[in-house]
Amino acid sequence: MNEAVALAAAPASCVGGDRDSRGRSSVDGGEVSWEDETVYDDARRHAMSAWSGRGLEKIRFPEDDASRVADLEWADVDRTDGEWRNVGGAWIGLPGTDTLALNRAYVGRGKTHGNKADRRQIAAHELGHALGFCHKDPGRGGATLMAPRLRDGAADGRPTARDRRDYQALWG
Repeated sequence: MNEAVALAAAPASCVGGDRDSRGRSSVDGGEVSWEDETVYDDARRHAMSAWSGRGLEKIRFPEDDASRVADLEWADVDRTDGEWRNVGGAWIGLPGTDTLALNRAYVGRGKTHGNKADRRQIAAHELGHALGFCHKDPGRGGATLMAPRLRDGAADGRPTARDRRDYQALWG
């Protein structure tokens, strides 16, 4: 196998030397059960749909109910301080239920990323973190929803071919 073919088949490296990780995800028993506390339901629905189709069916996203404990809580914040400066959303891995927060300060109506396309891309990117994916350099390996900056990511808010390969490498 030549070097170009080997590089194309290998999972993409992560920014900062991290690696994709099942252990650093919200996945529990092949699913991410969720509860909804966000006003951005369209973005939430889009994110779960984006990571559920076109060969990405290994992980399911059922809504929390009486038979399961939520793995992920969708929430809203409104912050511009500290680590939230210029941040539209974040996945926060916690003991117990993890949080995926969308930041109204930047994704709210009339704000920097207050349009449907940006909210959808941010939500899908953060759900990618909940699936165990770290930031990827789009200059090394091609377009990716997991690019650290919104403008460098997949504009349609859907996993790219690169993201689907990384999904298969991590989850099968």
